[in-house]
Amino acid sequence: MQKRTLFAGLLALTLLTSVSPAPVSLGADAGPTIALTLNGQPVSLSVQPRLIGNTLMVPLRELSEALGVKVQWDEAERSAAATKAERSIKLRLDSKEAFRGSEAVALDEAPALDNGNIMVPLRFFSESFDFNVYWDGANKRVTIVDADKSLPTVGSRERMEALLKESASVHGNGSGINLGSDNAIAVTEKSFAAAPQAAGSAAKQSSDAAPSYSGTNVQVQGVDEADVIKTDGTYIYQVNRDRVLVTKAYPSENMSVVSTVYWADPNFYPQELYVDNNYLVVVGNTSYPTYEKPGPIPYEASPSVSAEPGIGEAKKMVIWPGRPTRSTTKTIVYGLGDRTQLKQVREAELEGHYVSSRKIGDSLYVVTNKSMNYFWIMRQEADSASKQANESLPAYRDSAAGAQFITIGYEDIRYFPKAVEPNYLLIGGLKLSKPDQKMQVTSYLGSGQNVYASPDNLYVTVSEYEPVKENEQTVQTDGKTIVRPASLDMTSAIYKFGMDNGTVRYVGRGKVPGHALNQFSMDEHNGYFRIATTSGDMWRNDEHTSKNNVYVLNESLSVVGKLEGLAPGERIYSVRYAGNRAYMVTFKNTDPLFVLDLSKPQAPAMLGKLKIPGYSDYLHPYDENHLIGFGKEAVEVANKKGDGSDTVAFYQGMKLALFDVSDVANPKELFKETIGDRGTESPLLHNHKALLFSKEKQLLAFPVTVAELKDKTGANTPENASKYGDFTFQGAYVYRLDLQKGFQLRGKITHLTGEDMNKAGQHWYGSERNIERLLYIGDTLYSSSPDMLKANDLNTLREVGSLQLPTWKPRNP
Repeated sequence: MQKRTLFAGLLALTLLTSVSPAPVSLGADAGPTIALTLNGQPVSLSVQPRLIGNTLMVPLRELSEALGVKVQWDEAERSAAATKAERSIKLRLDSKEAFRGSEAVALDEAPALDNGNIMVPLRFFSESFDFNVYWDGANKRVTIVDADKSLPTVGSRERMEALLKESASVHGNGSGINLGSDNAIAVTEKSFAAAPQAAGSAAKQSSDAAPSYSGTNVQVQGVDEADVIKTDGTYIYQVNRDRVLVTKAYPSENMSVVSTVYWADPNFYPQELYVDNNYLVVVGNTSYPTYEKPGPIPYEASPSVSAEPGIGEAKKMVIWPGRPTRSTTKTIVYGLGDRTQLKQVREAELEGHYVSSRKIGDSLYVVTNKSMNYFWIMRQEADSASKQANESLPAYRDSAAGAQFITIGYEDIRYFPKAVEPNYLLIGGLKLSKPDQKMQVTSYLGSGQNVYASPDNLYVTVSEYEPVKENEQTVQTDGKTIVRPASLDMTSAIYKFGMDNGTVRYVGRGKVPGHALNQFSMDEHNGYFRIATTSGDMWRNDEHTSKNNVYVLNESLSVVGKLEGLAPGERIYSVRYAGNRAYMVTFKNTDPLFVLDLSKPQAPAMLGKLKIPGYSDYLHPYDENHLIGFGKEAVEVANKKGDGSDTVAFYQGMKLALFDVSDVANPKELFKETIGDRGTESPLLHNHKALLFSKEKQLLAFPVTVAELKDKTGANTPENASKYGDFTFQGAYVYRLDLQKGFQLRGKITHLTGEDMNKAGQHWYGSERNIERLLYIGDTLYSSSPDMLKANDLNTLREVGSLQLPTWKPRNP
């Protein structure tokens, strides 16, 4: 059998077409141009890719050259044999049967001639040689990436089921599914929420005439985070129940609501928003019924993903699910022209619950988690699977691409190896200044716990579990012998995604022991990624007890430096990075503040530590040598439970601390302030956006709910450590903070009336007059609650104005 190179074969093919049957036409109108990239670089083709059904056909010669694949043509068989290293395939013109090695593979579309070019299925050819192919249907873009530089794709429903079953067999219930029975198994939906934190507000100057104003307290400069309230120096934009209120706030003497923003979707509930010079962006959740009529829905169960929750076993049961719904995270974009009549310019949706988002310039990135609806997994009656297969897949909608949802197929869903869960993680990117540029969406089978973003990269951590062998522990508790089971060894896989002008691309994967607490556990600096983790279990007192660590990874996410084993038996409560330093707070009974040196990425080191009562939930930089801690005071008392620990700690009131770290070997607590007693809480301890701080203005303010003991005798003593105080205040504490006098309480602001206080009992509740956020415009301090905006003079705290917000009425009673 005579074989020639592809190039000689193409000449022969051209001659053959003069005596052979006419070549198959792939269509003269190829539609919109399809862009093709390989490892981030554009690939130029002499013939445009052709989409036939769901198969993209491309010229064999140019594709093989780009992928480094050698091709030989057999004239007699009209077939092409392609090889690269140990991989090989064989395709035949006009035949839907191909061979991958010796294995026969059925193709959806057969290779065909088009004007002398052999057109072959792009995905089959590329994936046969260890490349991953991703299709962005909305933007008509194909991305080919080396498998070692990309995540694998699921490929098919059968492969997805295999991945989930494999994950369940390793992790048991940890993955949220159980398999092994002939009956349907209910699966609980896993909660997936970004752990909120705290950071500092940056003063801005909008123009020569406009006053300075505070921005949202964010983790990384230049990376905006959404919040429930924003200002542009004149107007305040506020998420208020199921609406957004736009208030002309400056000057404060004439405050007025200029518009109330509703939406056509009655089920949309806003959560957060962004504001810049041109756009108001509202992000929230909505849902749609997936059946026309509520009520009992007979459904044939499938071994695949079910369409919606509440589905019963085929031919054996009918479940009454009410009205099944599709839940999505919706982004609505308004142009900021006339504030009294905002005009919607765009709308986009990702299936799933809102996880987090970031805005860099005019590029917006939204992350969601879609529960797979894997509520009924059957091993029988697979013939019904196709009826609901598409409804289980993730989908998105972008008004720039039409009104319908776009389903992401199995072949374009990627997965996190060893971290497969019955969830889809979706990342969508928008370029706000280009309304015609369609949203780019990528989807991953699996879930993530924490999201961190630098100006260039997005990082998602995914917990992976492996059973720790032979580490059962026998302990004595109250005279009884208890065997504690072997634990799961947790590691954190770190997935890195490059962000550029509203597009996201997978960059690489790293892995470190332990789990990260939240977004502040992560940081990017000078090309290195740093992450702090806790490994082991606090309840153990052997070699598997908890330990705290810091790892430094390079741009390819390989570990280049590490510092392990800090504070055994404790866990991380807060972390903050500041250039070449890191500050870490751990806690069990006392609060060690560690000062870490990261100036040498290959050799991170501990410089010093300070042990004090209490702990800090959030650390905020004051300047390069001073740090503010927000957390709880604590009292250590003798342990009477007999579980092996001599003492236990009870948290008390809210604690503010100013640390001096100029002498890194001997950090000091310069000043301390305690608010209330046990039961005092603040949103700041859970959400960094609740902090208003300006070093220049010596301003520190935050909302707080205060509980105090009626009898202050012996407060914060071991005898009273477990006693809760009674409610005494809800509002904002406003401090002056400097290095000479520390925390100086300037005053308190509340929206509660005397009647509200008289109605209050021992505990307080979520009143519509609870202050949630504070901001400033010029010399005016604004406090917001769902019912009111109040303005106080920033210098004297004298009230200069207040605005009762429009009465809220439910839209769907």
